[in-house]
Amino acid sequence: MAEPSDDTPVDLFVIGGGINGTGIARDAAGRGLSVTLAEMNDLASATSSASTKLFHGGLRYLEYFEVNLVRKALIERETLLRAMPHISWPMRFVLPYHPDMRFEGETPTSKLLNTVMPWMKGRRPAWLIRLGLFMYDHLGGREILPGTRTVDLKTDPVGAPLEDRFETAYEYSDCWIEDSRLVVLNARDAEQRGASILTRTKVLSAERDEGGWKVRLSNRDGGEERTVRARALVNAGGPWVGDIIRNTVHTQSKEGVRLVRGSHIVTRKLFDHDKSYFFQGTDGRIIFAIPYETDFTLIGTTDADHPDPSQKPECTPEERDYLIGFANSYLKRDITKDDVVWTYSGVRPLYNDGSKSATAATRDYVLKIDDAGGAPLLNVFGGKITTYRKLAEGAMAELAPFFDGMKGDWTARVPLPGGDFPVEGVDRLIADLKRDYPFLDDFWAKRLIRAYGTDANAILHDAKTAGDMGEAFGATLTAREIAWLMDNEYARTADDVAWRRSKLGLRLSAEQMKTLDAWMTARRDAAPKAAE
Repeated sequence: MAEPSDDTPVDLFVIGGGINGTGIARDAAGRGLSVTLAEMNDLASATSSASTKLFHGGLRYLEYFEVNLVRKALIERETLLRAMPHISWPMRFVLPYHPDMRFEGETPTSKLLNTVMPWMKGRRPAWLIRLGLFMYDHLGGREILPGTRTVDLKTDPVGAPLEDRFETAYEYSDCWIEDSRLVVLNARDAEQRGASILTRTKVLSAERDEGGWKVRLSNRDGGEERTVRARALVNAGGPWVGDIIRNTVHTQSKEGVRLVRGSHIVTRKLFDHDKSYFFQGTDGRIIFAIPYETDFTLIGTTDADHPDPSQKPECTPEERDYLIGFANSYLKRDITKDDVVWTYSGVRPLYNDGSKSATAATRDYVLKIDDAGGAPLLNVFGGKITTYRKLAEGAMAELAPFFDGMKGDWTARVPLPGGDFPVEGVDRLIADLKRDYPFLDDFWAKRLIRAYGTDANAILHDAKTAGDMGEAFGATLTAREIAWLMDNEYARTADDVAWRRSKLGLRLSAEQMKTLDAWMTARRDAAPKAAE
């Protein structure tokens, strides 16, 4: 992987290896700029691997009159879907409706309704939901995703897991996304276009110097320090964006982020179909229940303020119980904490718009250029995974005045690595892979295509039997795949592989994880000797 020269300045230095940082690095590299990105941990090690994993417009944001944000995200769904059909796919969402459901939470829409129709206080009338879904269907245009339909829960299979009091539902479209793989593929694409991607590299300081930036780095594995120079600096630190402003670049900003923790629980599979549920809570919030990793169900998310980015976000017992109780108010068979096989939590760095509650805080992004000291600094506040590509385009528009002759927008529908096939081509790819490699079972072949797309063939290469894939670590994970991840996708530890390059951690035992980590450590340690 290419290393930047300490003496020759790069055009752009990006702090942060989440979705916004890697998205900006990819966009900039494709415009002909020289780019270096530094991430202090693994790629997608924070917020960008802990989302609800959806490309969606944000149906509930319509209640807050965030029409522009919803429209922007709706347009992006299909743009992104075409660029990454291996890691993103259409998903149908079922919104059960009951006329007597009341809600305590307040939104701008509910306040308006309570004023003009006080007898409806605490209810979302059916016409309001249908209006919202009509807008959702038409605000951004649709070419691939089907529109909304009304569902009779008494006869449709999606009604079977729900309590009998729910008789009607509305079914609409959004998209699934493998969030941490999205980050890694953006980093890979950026590197293939000339960028340098430095993982486990902390930015100790950045200061303006001779018309540019002098950035001091420390490699967290070996502890070596070095200094690189850049013409412009991007702060895409996510939850740490404020800390970087204050303590790394030592500047001031009127803008800030509100850190909001979103927690999720994963249970054994709760229903047999492939559709997701959109549940409305009596507190005005919503959660999703989503088919997950074939044998599981993902339920989330919460909204809780999380003021300290250095404190590792974890799903608290209270949040777990909240999600269980929320789901149980809809599900026919109640779940308990014993059904939960895994929890995860991430911190969303929302733009601080002064909202009273975490739920009401905007999910839109704000980009601010600081060039008071000469060399430009771009600070990235907020954003959501669905609009990461548009955010990157916006970032480059802000930086364009500082780079004469920079190329224009280019990323719309340009495939990410492994995504160079049509949206409807996944089943064909899986069938072809099984034909070419008969030792693959259905689970193994589907997992490889859904993770790597057309790159799956590069991993399997000349293998004739499962034994040719090398040591087996469990859950179809083999030495050949791990070596490919280490050489091509920046993986260094078992956690990188089992929880960010995949979610096979749900299937691997503690002993298998220990064996995997030892194998990866031995391979890393042997690498310098092999190079000699």
